[in-house]
Amino acid sequence: MHEKAAALLQKVQLPPMFRVRQVFDRTHIAPEDIPDCIAGMLSDAPHTRKIRPGMRIAITVGSRGVANIPIITKAIADFVKSRGAHPFVVPAMGSHGGATAEGQRAVLAGYGVTEETVGCPILSSMEVKKIGVNADGMDVFIDKNAAEADGIIVNCRIKPHTSFRGPFESGIMKMMTIGLGAETCHRAGFKYMAKYVPMFGQAIIENAPILFAVAAIENAYDQTAELVTVDAPDVYEQEPILLQRAFANMPRILVDSCELLIVDECGKYFSGNGMDPNVSGKFPTPYASGGIESQHIVALDIDEASHGNGITCKMLYGCEIPPFMNNDREAIQMGLAMCVDYDEAHPRIVRIPNTLHLEHIMLSEAYYDEARRNPDLIIESEPAPLAFDADGNLAFDLDNAP
Repeated sequence: MHEKAAALLQKVQLPPMFRVRQVFDRTHIAPEDIPDCIAGMLSDAPHTRKIRPGMRIAITVGSRGVANIPIITKAIADFVKSRGAHPFVVPAMGSHGGATAEGQRAVLAGYGVTEETVGCPILSSMEVKKIGVNADGMDVFIDKNAAEADGIIVNCRIKPHTSFRGPFESGIMKMMTIGLGAETCHRAGFKYMAKYVPMFGQAIIENAPILFAVAAIENAYDQTAELVTVDAPDVYEQEPILLQRAFANMPRILVDSCELLIVDECGKYFSGNGMDPNVSGKFPTPYASGGIESQHIVALDIDEASHGNGITCKMLYGCEIPPFMNNDREAIQMGLAMCVDYDEAHPRIVRIPNTLHLEHIMLSEAYYDEARRNPDLIIESEPAPLAFDADGNLAFDLDNAP
């Protein structure tokens, strides 16, 4: 950045900030208890009797960082084998992984899902097969390996979507429609997603060998809060109920608004938008809302798990090129300098590690009295200037704050 501009930013004073611990419901299933939980749940479910000896059963695994996904997938595969059937994993991630079979296998491996860890083959292919038409007469395609299996178990997570609202967002229907299927919904745009996700999903249930779903709901600490099984004919009725439970478990920032939101790390691992707008409040479409209200966001880095992929998005609003500063200090100063109509002596600034892990955050001193009154905000330090290293970057992360 030009030296003169850098000199101007030095005049922007950053307020003292303090660290807080946000308190959410910690109810969860311990990882070591997940295999027994799934075995018991599937053994007691009448619809799991659809699995018979000799059947080839496809198990879906998506491209997001679902908590405990290797353990969950292996437990499902082990149950299938206990019924005398033959499980295999199908990457169900649309065009992710570079839209190549090798890339999608690599994405799964990055999450710890390999043939060795889950105990069954992974059949990765970009070939699709037409299985029928939906209620509007549109062709419906799904992964060829899954279509030719004797049965499909939809292994997924249910959570709010980042770009649209409806009874079915990220979950069972979307895993079938987008994960197993082609990109018809994405090509139509998010304006129609609330319509097409259940429409295509229902067509897949009716025309493909979908047996049932094993769905996870996570708590605000990125832990498995619930595991449920849903019979294929019950998905349309049951998934909206599960989505509301997922909404209630979402992590969030426990103050309503700020001038500036600092996000230490963003990237595709957290959301196709780089950061989950259900937390950040910056949605790439007009079809969803929520999260904190802010004037500007400063993103400091891309996390390692995103492999340099900061954003994967068809909406150009989400792909605008922001100002790029020399270091963290200048980026934060620039963000604050761009804000308007606020108390310049007491700016409201929020710092979070990313939009997935929100237990420890920092607030500027303007929030101190509010935090003291909120039983779900535990103050862990007194207001102090942000510490930067010799290069002008933040000297500590939020989980190791002084």
